[in-house]
Amino acid sequence: MQNELKTPGLWTRMACWMYEGMLMFGVVFISGYLFGTLSQTRNAMDNRNALQAFLFVVFGIYFVWFWAKGQTLAMKTWNIRVVGRDGMAISQARALVRYCLSWLWFLPPLAALFPFHLSGPESAVLIAGWVAVWALLSRFHPDKQFWHDALAGTRLVVSHPLSR
Repeated sequence: MQNELKTPGLWTRMACWMYEGMLMFGVVFISGYLFGTLSQTRNAMDNRNALQAFLFVVFGIYFVWFWAKGQTLAMKTWNIRVVGRDGMAISQARALVRYCLSWLWFLPPLAALFPFHLSGPESAVLIAGWVAVWALLSRFHPDKQFWHDALAGTRLVVSHPLSR
């Protein structure tokens, strides 16, 4: 059973994470266009908070839907699957918990940015630094999992493509 639940390497998981970010650009583009059209927003700064809330919900729907099925598009490319601690598929409720906890990748640096009013380059360094720290913290988990997965009761495993 342990062979079936082999954890992908950190570099593979981070490459998948970066690829997921590139794919999310399309989701943001279509969602932003839909939001702007439906809300009749003429200026990008108008309705900014509502757009951010809308994108949070859209991202949630995207990730919960695909994680409950086992893989996002990027995870399929990198042969990674999300499963429960027992190795079985996760429910939509568990996927929702994982989605909320996955914001630990970004919320601490974003919370730190707010009181200090940092500029673009400084904020990018802070966010990138935290992402690196959060990723490296997986080295301290017994199964080398990200800590949001441990808290959510999920894990990432190697998933070889099904033969056709």
